[in-house]
Parts: sequence; structure tokens; C-alpha cells
Amino acid sequence: MSTESVSDTSADQSALEAESEESTQSNNASRLEEEGDVAADYLEELLDIADIDGDIDIEVRNGRTYISIVSEEDDNDALEALVGRDGEVLEALQELARLAVLTSTENRSRLVLDITGYREERSVELHKIAQDAVAKAKETGEEVALAPMSAYERKIVHDAVADLGLASESEGEGANRHIVVSLAS
Repeated sequence: MSTESVSDTSADQSALEAESEESTQSNNASRLEEEGDVAADYLEELLDIADIDGDIDIEVRNGRTYISIVSEEDDNDALEALVGRDGEVLEALQELARLAVLTSTENRSRLVLDITGYREERSVELHKIAQDAVAKAKETGEEVALAPMSAYERKIVHDAVADLGLASESEGEGANRHIVVSLAS
């Protein structure tokens, strides 16, 4: 086989791989959009049943579907009740939306639900918690254990701690799962 035909075969294979990757990304994007539509329909029905006004926004970014429920009204009390204490109701609604997607599409979903900007505000708090834990670990040289939090919140803290140059790991089980920040990297 000549060098020319080997390079032609290699170029053909590269083109096929690029085409396959584009197709996979396109399929993934349409799957995520379908997830968003199914979850939004489900959540809209829940809002209607509860007689709560809210607008549902769907966004796909970083390989995940993000759904936000917001109200144009100044009075967000009804929507804030859907967040609950420490986001507990929000977490439950997110799981219900994920189950609706699973039932409809037979695909597991990693969608993220936010109501009245709670997750955005909580993300700012979590970054502050991470910064404080990193500062304390550097100051004392000892591990710093944080309060239990959801998997989504732990991910935010793990990323923030890593960005600040320290190590973190999750410990514990179930509702007691928490992060421990340490100097070890």
C-alpha cells in the first residue's frame, strides 16, 4: 500500500470520526432539549394544579438541562414556598421532574431545577463557604468538615475548593454526606 493511499484512508477515517462526533453532539443536544420540554410540561401542570403563577425557562449548557421557574410579579411567596427550607422542596420537585423525564424518555436525566433564583444565590453562599474552609485549613493545617449538603451543592464546593488549590472529598452517607477540605492534593 502506498503512502498516498494510507494518508487518504487516514483522512477518510478522521472525517468519519468528526462526522460521528458532530452527530453524537447533535443527538445529545436534542435529547437535552426533549428532557427540558418534558420536565417543563410536568412542572407547568404542577403549577396549574397548585394555582401558582410562574414562567418556565429552559436552557441547555455544559451538557445539562437547566430549568428556571420565575415570576414577573413582585410577590414571589407562592414560588418561594416551592423552594422550602434549605431548598428541600426544590430538591424534591427536581427529582419528580427527573422521574417524569425518565418515564417519558426512558433516559436518566441530570436536569437542574431552580426556582426564583435560589440556586444562583446558594451558589454564591457555597463559594463563600468554600473560601472560608480553605482559609481555615491553610491557617490551622487541619482538615475542615463542612455541614451536610446535596450532591449538586457538594459538586459546587468541590470545584471551588479545587480552584483555590486545596483538596476535598465527600464523606458520610445519605443526608449526612458532607465535604472535608484538606491541604493534601
